[in-house]
Amino acid sequence: MRIAIFTETFLPKIDGIVTRLVHTLDHLHALGHEALIFAPHRPPPSYGPHRVVRMPAVPFRPWYPELFLGLPRPRLGRELDAFAPDLVHVVNPVVLGLWGTMVARQRDLPLLASFHTDITQYAVHLRLSFLSPLSRRFLRDVHNQAHVNLCTSQPMVNSARGLGIRRVRLWPKAVDTDRFRPDRASAAMRHRLTGGHPEAPLILYVGRLSHEKRLDWLYAPVTKLDGVRLAFVGSGPAEKALKARFAGTRTVFTGYMSGDDLASAYASADVFAFPSDTETLGFGAMESMASGVPAVGARAGGLPDVIQHEHNGLLFTPGDLGDLTAQLRRLLNDPALRARMARQGRADMERWSWRESTEALVRFYRLARDVHARFDPPGPRRQLAGERDRLHTRGTTTGPRGLDQTSTPMP
Repeated sequence: MRIAIFTETFLPKIDGIVTRLVHTLDHLHALGHEALIFAPHRPPPSYGPHRVVRMPAVPFRPWYPELFLGLPRPRLGRELDAFAPDLVHVVNPVVLGLWGTMVARQRDLPLLASFHTDITQYAVHLRLSFLSPLSRRFLRDVHNQAHVNLCTSQPMVNSARGLGIRRVRLWPKAVDTDRFRPDRASAAMRHRLTGGHPEAPLILYVGRLSHEKRLDWLYAPVTKLDGVRLAFVGSGPAEKALKARFAGTRTVFTGYMSGDDLASAYASADVFAFPSDTETLGFGAMESMASGVPAVGARAGGLPDVIQHEHNGLLFTPGDLGDLTAQLRRLLNDPALRARMARQGRADMERWSWRESTEALVRFYRLARDVHARFDPPGPRRQLAGERDRLHTRGTTTGPRGLDQTSTPMP
């Protein structure tokens, strides 16, 4: 199968979306499929055997300068036609993905969209809350052009359906348990992460340093738990503010890590802290658990799909810093509990391989082609007029024209 992928973010940027994309591309190739990637700003010209088409972009200043908004050009259509895809996959459609949606519809191609970021929540965190109602309508109307929509956790499937998005399915989570494993721990890395105090309890965070991640909430535990050390691995727009906030505390900022260094950082900690309440999945928690380090995360977004409270980790109530501190204290002060959750977390993560996740994606691609052959979603004007809403309300299980998330057969 030939798949055209439109993504709002790609290498060299590192985040959860890019992590999923690169692993997926690796396994698509291994399964005999070919992709053409349209990506903004300065991506590499190729990823493995897959060619990447660079699209000019502008930074989303001043709110999120690390995010680049792709600006489509006529070349986009020419490249797409030359590739002759069997299907178009738009990843987190906002700007470039919107154009991908349009060109797919213009060319009558099967369309799959994947939902990775709840932009309505991000609008609030970026102090653009006035855009939330508009963003909800935008998400609904763009995603409802697709023949299949995917979310990366069950809570986000529920959220997408709550927004009015139809034909929603779960794209199974996955983690690289060969790279991230307990035996990657090293004394040298622990010395680095603890600022030269390897005997001290160590809390780790790995990921983008941005305001919506709620990383300032970790100030409470690092100042209230005796002798605890905190390490931030990553970078981002909030890095300067966080360094100022945590100045004088037992905190280390390492910048970005990757490869073996990143695997060693995960495995060398005692507990992973994930305070974000906007995660659609939480790769950081999964990679930590694969590394034999239990996680404490917010009871919000997609994290409860990964961290099962009292089973393989602990959850806290978002905004309750006393609860966050207490859950971290439990794990740090109880080696037996920490060891039990570490073993369980590793066992749980071993169930989720990138190969199986990509095989499921290919089945969803085939489902999108099947749905496209039988049912074509309406244009935005008809959606806004409510025609399709009434059609789905009258009967969602009686035939192709009533096809939605309640009636579309699983592949």
